Formats: sequence, structure tokens, C-alpha cells
Amino acid sequence: MSRKSRALPPSPFPRFNSSPEVIRLVVMMYVRFPLSLRNVEDLLFERGIDICHETVRHWWNRFGLRCADDIRRQRVSRIRGFRQWRWHLDEMYVKLNGEMVYLWRAVDHEGEILESFVTRTRDKAAALGFMKKALKRHGS
Repeated sequence: MSRKSRALPPSPFPRFNSSPEVIRLVVMMYVRFPLSLRNVEDLLFERGIDICHETVRHWWNRFGLRCADDIRRQRVSRIRGFRQWRWHLDEMYVKLNGEMVYLWRAVDHEGEILESFVTRTRDKAAALGFMKKALKRHGS
């Protein structure tokens, strides 16, 4: 077994004084609930964690997308277990950077966007490519 395969993946929280659990808690509170930065600071202070609202903002900017993706992935995997779970394809013609493009989306029955795909042309190849990708990931 090579040395590279046994190595642990690098930590997403390098050179931070706070523990990764605290950082995840702060970002999850800000992502999950409709709270302001100062509200998150106050809630954590009541629980004995003294951080500044600017620290919350910095951690949100750095780790927010990763935590939001984790929440979305867990939510979709839980919902997929239900028998009535359905998803459909949605196509829109939108302006992106001043250019009109086609936006294809896979949306579940609760409105959660599962996949998205942008293309300049509306043709069979683009539609089939997106459908294959969506079906492979989310099933029938």
C-alpha cells in the first residue's frame, strides 16, 4: 500500500484557533436559521462561546458554501427515501452576463434545485446530456 493512499485528507480548517466543531456550529447556525451575524454572536455568547460577529462573517465567507452543500445533500438524501418523492426538468431562457442562454434545472417536488446546466443552444444533445447526468445522480 502506498504512503499516499494511507494519508488523511487535509483539514478544511487549517491554522484556525477555534476547533472545527465550533466553526461548523457557527456556520450551520447562520446558514440554517434566519439570523443576523450579531444574533449568532449573541446566541453563542449565551452558550459560553465568545466570538465577534466579524468572525462569523469571515467563517461564513470561507466555509458557507461547503456547509450549505452538506445541508442540501443530506436533505435531498432524506427526502429521496419517501415513495412520493418526485423531480422534474425545468427549462428557462435567461440573460447571463448580457447574453441570452438556456438554463436547464432538475427540481424536486418541494422546489429544491438538484442540478443545473447552462447552454447557449437549445438542441437535442444538450437536453440528453443534462437528462443523463440528472438520471445518473437522482434516479428515475
